[in-house]
Amino acid sequence: MTLIYLDNNATTPIAPEVVRAMEPYLTAHYFNPSSMYEPAQQVATALKEARATVATFVGASHPDELLFTSCATEANSTAILGAIKANPNRRHIITTEVEHPAVLELCRDLARNGYDVTFLPVDRNGRLDVRDFVRALQPTTLLVTIMHANNETGVLFPIEELARLTKETDPRILFHTDATQSVGKLPIDLGGAHKDIDFLSFSGHKMHAPKGIGALYMRRGAPCRPFLLGGHQENGRRGGTENVPYIIGLAEACRLASAHMADEGEVARLRDRLEQRLKAEIPHIVVSGEEAPRLPNTLNFSVHFIEGEGMLYQLSEHGVCASSGSACTSGSLEPSHVLRAMKIPFTAVHGSIRFSLSRYNTEEEVDQVAAIMPEVVANLRHLSPYWDNARNCPRPDAPGYAEIVGTN
Repeated sequence: MTLIYLDNNATTPIAPEVVRAMEPYLTAHYFNPSSMYEPAQQVATALKEARATVATFVGASHPDELLFTSCATEANSTAILGAIKANPNRRHIITTEVEHPAVLELCRDLARNGYDVTFLPVDRNGRLDVRDFVRALQPTTLLVTIMHANNETGVLFPIEELARLTKETDPRILFHTDATQSVGKLPIDLGGAHKDIDFLSFSGHKMHAPKGIGALYMRRGAPCRPFLLGGHQENGRRGGTENVPYIIGLAEACRLASAHMADEGEVARLRDRLEQRLKAEIPHIVVSGEEAPRLPNTLNFSVHFIEGEGMLYQLSEHGVCASSGSACTSGSLEPSHVLRAMKIPFTAVHGSIRFSLSRYNTEEEVDQVAAIMPEVVANLRHLSPYWDNARNCPRPDAPGYAEIVGTN
């Protein structure tokens, strides 16, 4: 059976070029870059060059603004908790209801511990109302932490505008964005369009580097205390010997992403092709964020009256890898917090599927999935007491019948 991998928002295959770039630093060049002898200093030089490559890729003004971490979750915690430690007199934080758990759960924990946290809502298409954001800014606001692109739906937030409004309101308010899903898919320019951002987090394994390496951009002068205390590494901002092979791999992945950024247009074409075929061939589905700006690779849709897990099992039998939402919450039977915040109808909220493509996917693969999905949905709907199989539509006594039929 040929594997069709459409779960790139969960993790990506490591690019062969990345593996080749890493290999010498897993074998011959194993030295600690903090050591003083010549072979170790060669490794330190490679580390310095990799930092410059990654910093340039995101448009940082200086390589020292780039802090390497173990993952995006650590980068998020470093930014948020480090900002809190550096600004003890302010206790208000603004975020959204649809953040990745790496931010959402941390903000919920801060709220339980006495911080004033505003969780901004989104509309049916997953969009944030900028007027709600402006109203949420307060004299006591310490930090804004809002993702660039939603990991489940691909919906983009206008972080350039939000960061600008934040600084125009009060330059002392810090702005952090979790850009884990957008870095490598969309251009990031922290010296230009995104110049008002203080902290930006991302991860290697979402852009064809290995798991276990992430990065945090920290604007020079932005107050932030270290999260991991220890040695002098990362200019004293994160103790611990640097993960040199993985940093080298991240730098190579950034180089490749820069070279292939134009390919994201082809990825978007394939995503749109898949979306259009599914909408044409499967009645009564809801495409999440259909009317909002989205990442070029992400398609999230919900099917009325069936479970997403059932679709995933049947897709897996055909060799198709997909997801029902965030990989970090896939063990839960609860419906997606993102789709609930978007007020996806309760008859569909359990039946979500996310296809997320990469530059390695092909039109043939997309067409195979488009041919498989109608059969998968039909098999599962056949078991639903609310589905009229003869007419291939909901039964008139089905919950939410009028809304479902009226919107499709």
